[in-house]
Amino acid sequence: MRLATALVTSPDGPGAGPDAGRRLGGVVAGERFHPFPDGAGVDDLVRAGLAAALAAGEQALRGPGVPLAAVRLLAPLRPASVRDFVTFEEHVEGVRRSVDGASGVPPAWYDAPTFYFTNPHAILGPDEPVARPAGCRALDLELEVAAVLGAGGSGLSEEQAADAVLGYTILNDWSARDLQSREMKVGLGPAKGKDFGTTIGPWIVTADEVADAHDGDGFLDLECVALVNGVEVGRDRTSRMGWSFATMVAYASRDSLVVPGDVLASGTTGGGGCLAELWGRRGTQDPPPLQPGDVVTLTVERLGSLSTPVVEGPPWPALTPFRPAPVRPVPVRPEGS
Repeated sequence: MRLATALVTSPDGPGAGPDAGRRLGGVVAGERFHPFPDGAGVDDLVRAGLAAALAAGEQALRGPGVPLAAVRLLAPLRPASVRDFVTFEEHVEGVRRSVDGASGVPPAWYDAPTFYFTNPHAILGPDEPVARPAGCRALDLELEVAAVLGAGGSGLSEEQAADAVLGYTILNDWSARDLQSREMKVGLGPAKGKDFGTTIGPWIVTADEVADAHDGDGFLDLECVALVNGVEVGRDRTSRMGWSFATMVAYASRDSLVVPGDVLASGTTGGGGCLAELWGRRGTQDPPPLQPGDVVTLTVERLGSLSTPVVEGPPWPALTPFRPAPVRPVPVRPEGS
């Protein structure tokens, strides 16, 4: 089942009239959008869990629905948090060359599925433009698949973690490589090189729909393709991840908490899942960085396609530069001490 969030764009769409412009949750079946009964949203059903989402979806499908052309798809949910992992060895190898100027894969990478938190307030939906940061001249895409949780907990086993996954969506972790390269030298992690936008969608495909798409070791096995202006730049399969989604969710819950609505992304695929991987392997920016006017399309087998136009971002206002700390006064000892 494909769970989607939409806005009415046609007078013939659901919620037209006094409800025009309202966010509606529903199910996409074929070329029609079927709103959930009683105005339920995808966020509500994600918190209720997979069984409740499937029941609401079945009820929605009993209605006639409307053409997809009558609505505009939005990001399918408002994530509670977004953890972005790095699980493709080939990606690590190529990107380290271009971003960090290093070679090989750090031995520590093999110890556990490392992740960072990105900005849940900068989520973009299908066909929504991404703005290239004003100071960026090396904008990059990242082809990823993400699990959406419909249950949570702490210290989950891998079996419990697998059961917590409500479904999967496509994710594009936009990256300003020049900004990222500079700020990573501080040793803290990506900041303004990453937090300006993450695109997810076009919907959430529930876990039952891809239950048969796992290999013998429990790894989701879907083909992933990235296009820039219709030209393929990358192709890989999710079965080439170093850790399964179940392991990733269990690791995220260790000494911590995962909750319904959390999004956990695979990290960028290999095989050209981002331009920086290719830059690192080729020693030059080929293909070139993304420019305003480009259109990026990510397609994942059984999950759909997600397109994004690139636009120029607004200029930055000036900030006060670094100020050295005032000289610390030298304490004066009392006489005779």
